[in-house]
Amino acid sequence: MEKLIEEYCRGYEMLREAIDGLSEEELRFKPAPDKWSIHEIIIHVTDAEMVATQRLKKVLAEDEPLLMSFDQDAWANSLLYEQMDRECQLSLFRLLRSSMQPVLAQLTPEQSERVGIYADAGRFTFKQLLEFRVDHIRGHLTQIERAREAYRQSR
Repeated sequence: MEKLIEEYCRGYEMLREAIDGLSEEELRFKPAPDKWSIHEIIIHVTDAEMVATQRLKKVLAEDEPLLMSFDQDAWANSLLYEQMDRECQLSLFRLLRSSMQPVLAQLTPEQSERVGIYADAGRFTFKQLLEFRVDHIRGHLTQIERAREAYRQSR
């Protein structure tokens, strides 16, 4: 759990490093009409983090709570991600992650095995949900790198 929590806590720095030095054109470039720009990826990551933080807290505070999924494409399309302030969203992501640090620092082995239930996906432990958060950032860091490469190739 220690390494998992450590990587979770480094999520903001990892995102920041992935986009440092990129031009606004590079951040807004869409690799394909149906693909997200790096800017949109950052907004999505923050929205997902808001939802996930609430889920993590529910699992720790409530007995086998129901966890809700969200339609990420509907959010991206309906909430005008292109118009959102990326720096504001990155700050929110940083605050969400840092707000969980005191909770994670006191996490017991029993708490890491507490369960939440998705109606559409079944039972997940707190540890599994935290692993999803770490994997989510890893996946989007790879997506950011692919978008950067697509931008370079388009020039």
